[in-house]
Amino acid sequence: MIKVSVLYANEDGKKFDMDYYCNSHIPMVLEKVGAACSKSEVDQGLAGGAPGAPAAFIAMGHLYFDSVDSFQAAFGPHAEAIMADIPNYTDIQPDIQISEVKS
Repeated sequence: MIKVSVLYANEDGKKFDMDYYCNSHIPMVLEKVGAACSKSEVDQGLAGGAPGAPAAFIAMGHLYFDSVDSFQAAFGPHAEAIMADIPNYTDIQPDIQISEVKS
């Protein structure tokens, strides 16, 4: 299984609309990628590791797929529409990481 993580850095002066992300963007993504996505999660950053430190990321979205190939096949045809929705909830350039889930 692989996890596709979309990470939004917690940057001063940037906006992130968590309500839109959770209630509009993620449902739209899930509708487009369909059954290829077995699970999704959204994390909201609260704090860093040290007392009083800010969270490194304001938000993280995670999508789970059987393989990189299944992700690419499901996401590819809809990438343009999915990416075009980003300005509706943030002005942060997301970082994307694909990981193999080990446990």
